[in-house]
Amino acid sequence: MTKLEINSAAEMKKIGAAIASTARPHDLLLLNGDLGAGKTTLTQGIGYALGVRRPVKSPTFTIVREYAEAKLPIYHMDFYRLENSDLSSIDLNSYLSEPGLVIIEWPEVIQGYLPDQYLQVVIRRVDDSWDSTKRTLEFRPQGKRNELWVKDIMNKLQ
Repeated sequence: MTKLEINSAAEMKKIGAAIASTARPHDLLLLNGDLGAGKTTLTQGIGYALGVRRPVKSPTFTIVREYAEAKLPIYHMDFYRLENSDLSSIDLNSYLSEPGLVIIEWPEVIQGYLPDQYLQVVIRRVDDSWDSTKRTLEFRPQGKRNELWVKDIMNKLQ
């Protein structure tokens, strides 16, 4: 497990850019963290680094946002509001088979439906003051490709 500490939204976006520059088609990125932890901010950094010029927003109410115009297509999902792990409205396997980057917020809701190879990033607030931007990010790779991906990300950040 690799752990980073950050102090600003700009740093979160910089990490997102490092993730984007090292991502490959069919990569799966799982983002865990409380509401407001920075999952969407991280995804914004990924999107902007991959050439998305429209706003990258949380898909909390739409479940999925697609950014096909990105250099590597992005499929950004948020399962926070998914009822009873009901994936009937989403063909998750279809998205996972697309040659893009699948990013899932609140993956614990559908953990049983996910493949066993992914990169999980756990984002935690360092303190609870309302305006704090201090966070820790823990990278938890599952599988050889994702272990290498974390190394590539860390190399980009140096």
